[in-house]
Amino acid sequence: MIDHAHDLACVRDATERLLTAAAKLDNAAVAEPSRLPGWSRGHVLAHLARNADALVNVLEGRPMYLSADARDADIERDAPRELDVQLADVRESAARFARAGEAPADWSRTVELRNGVTDSASRVPFRRWVEVELHHVDLGIGYELEDLPEEFVRRESDFLAERFLGHPDVPSLVIEAEGGPVLRSGRAEGAAVTVGGRPADVLGWLCGRRDGSALTASGGPLPALPPL
Repeated sequence: MIDHAHDLACVRDATERLLTAAAKLDNAAVAEPSRLPGWSRGHVLAHLARNADALVNVLEGRPMYLSADARDADIERDAPRELDVQLADVRESAARFARAGEAPADWSRTVELRNGVTDSASRVPFRRWVEVELHHVDLGIGYELEDLPEEFVRRESDFLAERFLGHPDVPSLVIEAEGGPVLRSGRAEGAAVTVGGRPADVLGWLCGRRDGSALTASGGPLPALPPL
């Protein structure tokens, strides 16, 4: 059972951590490259703000974005802004998302996200939590995968393993993060590749932010995972 209220509280905490850290930057640092190819830190902050508004749309029954082109154009438009404008936008859009999450609603209903993807409304707060935590890491300002909350690492690893379950381009996988539950992913048939390592390294590999070189693999080579 997903506790959307708990996840909304986690989103608020994660947002405050990100805003506190980003407030130590200056305008020049915002314009510098992030860890995401082709994106500055300004792109990351702009995306976080627009994603919050997009998820308000989802919760209120509107299309997440008008179109993929409109999404990209909004990020490009907002990326060059100065730091104080970026931070205010992230904070204000986060407040709009929080208000939408606090409104009385049927959290068991199905909602539509991008590209026809559907999910339970109750999982939308967790999806926002993912955006805030991972993009905080992507800013490259001292917050690393090792700094992520233990609960988040466990749940996001489980979510991503499930996402690759049955994927034709991913071999059968047994994923053993140290101290965590054993996860299964990839195709159902064929001999399984067992992957192990520290939780942060496992998550980094699953979410495409680490190459897996710190992991161990037995039963076959460590597979290259398709983009999310």
